[in-house]
Amino acid sequence: MFDQVNGDGKDPIMANITRVVAGVALASSMLALGACSDTTETNPSDSGGNEPVSLTWWHNGVNDPALSYWQDVADEFMAAHPNVTVTIEAIQNEDLQRTRIPVALQSGDAPDIFQQWGGGELAMQVDSGYLMDLTDVLASDIDRLGGAVAPWSYNGKVYGIPYTFGVEGIWYRPSLFEAAGITSEPTTMTELNAAVSALKAAGIAPISVGAGDKWPAAHWWYNFALRSCSKDVMQASGTTFDFSDPCWVEAGVQLEDFIATQPFNEGYLATSAQQGATSSSGLLATGNAAMELMGNWEPAVLRGILGPDTPEAAALNADLAWFPMPATTGGKGDPTAALGGGDGFSCYVDAPAECAQLLSYISSDEVQKRYAEVVGGLPVAPAAASSVTDPNLQELAAVAGNAGYVQLWLDTTYGQNVGGAMNDAITAIYAGTGTAQGVVDAMTAAAANQ
Repeated sequence: MFDQVNGDGKDPIMANITRVVAGVALASSMLALGACSDTTETNPSDSGGNEPVSLTWWHNGVNDPALSYWQDVADEFMAAHPNVTVTIEAIQNEDLQRTRIPVALQSGDAPDIFQQWGGGELAMQVDSGYLMDLTDVLASDIDRLGGAVAPWSYNGKVYGIPYTFGVEGIWYRPSLFEAAGITSEPTTMTELNAAVSALKAAGIAPISVGAGDKWPAAHWWYNFALRSCSKDVMQASGTTFDFSDPCWVEAGVQLEDFIATQPFNEGYLATSAQQGATSSSGLLATGNAAMELMGNWEPAVLRGILGPDTPEAAALNADLAWFPMPATTGGKGDPTAALGGGDGFSCYVDAPAECAQLLSYISSDEVQKRYAEVVGGLPVAPAAASSVTDPNLQELAAVAGNAGYVQLWLDTTYGQNVGGAMNDAITAIYAGTGTAQGVVDAMTAAAANQ
């Protein structure tokens, strides 16, 4: 843990978050150099009129506290803009990202404001002419948020505004560790394997993974790749799509070895990520698994599954901890590097000017402070840093700030085509039908065909 204020008087949490997202800026800048956009620029301005305006808003906060929080934000915006009606649809994350948004954009009937993860997915949407250029109209907000905007930037322009950013690690239930006789958090894969063995001996499912939704299972491979591949190889892959370095196959071999220890919950191939008590997050929330590899959003998801004001959620708050992904042996990767990413929103290219105004309100200091307090996430607005009181998130921010660099989620970095093929091939390893080389082959083939 760390002191609440650095020697220079700056809040350490926001200093760390700013450093984290600034580290992603290099990958974003490289991505911008890899393609040129012929998108028609749109610079909306405040209409200043009283004509009725309707905005549709899609987000992934399907449970409280996020569900009620975003509705409150919409209600406040409508109260300040009486001519605007905001209609929200909350959509489960996997369905939203992989189906609803792509189909809506391709059909030309997209929502005005929708969830945006940045990186290669955003770049593809820009190149297809789907996104509103926010660079000028939200210049003051972009300046206020600083480096946090980097993953939502492309070709020197900004097409999305983030509201949270963080890195991932392993969330666990200390009470289950204690029941299995585990006295310290694993710092190496050897120690993690020992913890898995101890938990199984105690009759406790060691690690939950939602392989049914693919990306949670793929994140284990991402972390092995981060340790196997050098920083140069890892970051260049986002623009060159060159996966010929042996480190990519080595990541798959490490995953195969880990799966062979049988660390995951029963039925993990059909387990979803975040949908209810039987999902991978649900198993952790209910104490039916001891660990889960997830991002900084995990506490909010767990409380949403249990019900934010229930006795179960209160008990969880006292029995939830976090540690970074354990170190592996060998490899050319930076041992302090971390995987990270965030959530934001974009406006559809033809959305009314009021869409950008809503983005400005969402990212405002006061709304960001309430996001930290109510939802329990890591905000990106510097003025909101002091609102982060969760010790786990404070620790996460400190680890992130000390990381050699932060690599954006690989499927987000590579975009839907390559990222989707990668996740499919990784999940096939879990099913026993794929191989370490097969992941590299699938990624290479997808890159050649996009």
